[in-house]
Amino acid sequence: MDKPLWQPTSEQRQSCNMARFMEFVNRTHQLSLSDYPSLYQWTIVHKAEFWSSVWNFCGVIASQPWQSVIHETGAFPGYEWFKGSRLNFAENLLKHARPDNHNPAIIFRGEDRVKHTLSFAELYQHTARLAAALRKAGVTAGDRVAGFMPNVPETIIAMLATTSIGAIWSSCSPDFGVNGVLDRFGQIEPKILFCCDGYYFKGKPIDAIATVQQIARDIPNLKHIVVIPYLAQQPDLPSLPKAITLGAFTAEETATHIDYAQLPFMHPVYIMYSSGTTGKPKCIVHGAGGTLLQHLKELVLHTDVRPGERIFYFTTCGWMMWNWLVSNLAVGATVILYDGAPLYPHADSLFAYANQEQFSVFGASAKYLSALEKSGAAPKQQYRLDNLRCILSTGSPLLPESYDYVYQKIKPDLQLASISGGTDIISCFALGNPLLPVYKGELQCIGLGMEVMILDEAGKPVRQQKGELSCKPPFPSMPVYFWNDPAHKKYRNAYFANYPDVWTHGDYAEITRHNGLIIYGRSDAVLNPGGVRIGTAEIYRQVEKLPEILESIAVGQQWEGDTRIVLFVKLAENLKLDGELKTKIKNVIRTNTTPRHVPAKIIQVPDIPRTISGKIVELAVGNVIHGLPVKNRDALANPEALAAFANLAELQEA
Repeated sequence: MDKPLWQPTSEQRQSCNMARFMEFVNRTHQLSLSDYPSLYQWTIVHKAEFWSSVWNFCGVIASQPWQSVIHETGAFPGYEWFKGSRLNFAENLLKHARPDNHNPAIIFRGEDRVKHTLSFAELYQHTARLAAALRKAGVTAGDRVAGFMPNVPETIIAMLATTSIGAIWSSCSPDFGVNGVLDRFGQIEPKILFCCDGYYFKGKPIDAIATVQQIARDIPNLKHIVVIPYLAQQPDLPSLPKAITLGAFTAEETATHIDYAQLPFMHPVYIMYSSGTTGKPKCIVHGAGGTLLQHLKELVLHTDVRPGERIFYFTTCGWMMWNWLVSNLAVGATVILYDGAPLYPHADSLFAYANQEQFSVFGASAKYLSALEKSGAAPKQQYRLDNLRCILSTGSPLLPESYDYVYQKIKPDLQLASISGGTDIISCFALGNPLLPVYKGELQCIGLGMEVMILDEAGKPVRQQKGELSCKPPFPSMPVYFWNDPAHKKYRNAYFANYPDVWTHGDYAEITRHNGLIIYGRSDAVLNPGGVRIGTAEIYRQVEKLPEILESIAVGQQWEGDTRIVLFVKLAENLKLDGELKTKIKNVIRTNTTPRHVPAKIIQVPDIPRTISGKIVELAVGNVIHGLPVKNRDALANPEALAAFANLAELQEA
């Protein structure tokens, strides 16, 4: 793995935003930083100087300057950022939305059914009208506005209008079940709910009004339900009390100017949610300034986004990558949206879209790239992809074989950046880097300003060893608080239970000799046969090389006073798991890892359970095989899949 799969050219290294930022820092602070390691080290030693440099370099708009960058409060979570400053999140995202800017701000496709484009000028106009309507409806700073929405332009408009007032935006995608939505929105009690009448998936229209009816009955504080027509020009709303179409809601508004509320840096902007697979989801409140500054750092510096570029991420509105994608507006880039099934109507549909609209950056989950490879698609044979310079991947560890697939079957001369962070920080710990090479199976680097370390079981920092992914505060995208957690008990327990002064993220990882990162899976799903810690991704990397296997999930079963590994596999269509295939699976694991990694049991299942954001759920499967309850099935996209794991005779025998 020592030979890079990609390296930036000399011209790319000199002209990228990261190099320009290093020059800016050197000039501003009289330094002579010459490479990424020295720049990174400076950013974690001099955090105040670094984050103020990001603010200035990226051109954050504020009505009032800060008095201090990092102010220690003495109360959990410990820090106030950019004390004294006042700004508005939406104003920063819309700073390129001048009346004369007719460049596309948003390009949208709803499968092969709907197409729409909005210019920056049009985006501003729509936001101004909706913001005025929300104010007239009584929405003020601190109120919650929720979106039960597909990934359409109106979702972005609703978020911008909401945050321009200083209200807090929160969203779920319409594939959430009723209880899943109520477990989230029911806690935060939104004043306004935005929804569509439905959405398309694999070409089929799916009605959402019946679900919204049930949601509305259990959130009594809702003042209005604003319905965006998507399936029909005039949705049937008599059955939905408090409902009004978006057109009717804004019909009387003629506002052409947005009155941006100027608020403290840490004023709440988003409420995000933990997966909720072990109980009711935690409501994670993120601040406007911290979210903005982290996203600008990651987009401008680490992803090298420029004004006018076209940036795509396949995501729903229930995943933090939607929030990350939308922040590209602040750079003046075009945000590319897609709603629907990613492999419909054919496996490489998203690359047809990329070719047609000339994407600069293409983002998707690791599971999407794996599924694309399993389908046999070879986009480079069909499409030129001239402008595509970077592919991003996150959501789960990107298999080393997926690196080969991207370079062999998609495009050989682009940067493949696997990135990793989470909803908890609405950003990333590990990122791409236009200055550095790409090594197979590795995330390129730790993000600037993030003092990341890997802790062994004794809590000591280690390198080139596996351990707990941790980060030393402060960093500005830490949650400002959890909703309904006045003593911060949930917040502390989520990240600081093990080490009071170090954020532990819940990933099992390793810093490589290239200063990159390898993620081995969730640390709470680490397997422990015979006392040896094994990350589940170590097994998936080997198993999913095999063309017979579409997907797998590994859990530990308590057995005879120890833990044994049980591997469940979903096979390609019409295949059956026989002795020959079991032997093949065990051999590939043993040959490429260790005998300890080889599962004691391999069992075929029809489907792998996953969260609505697409992550497989080892803990839920572990509960089922041990006869324990799964506390929140509504957090799963396919809870019915769990039935195949219950009461298996094979797990009752040696």
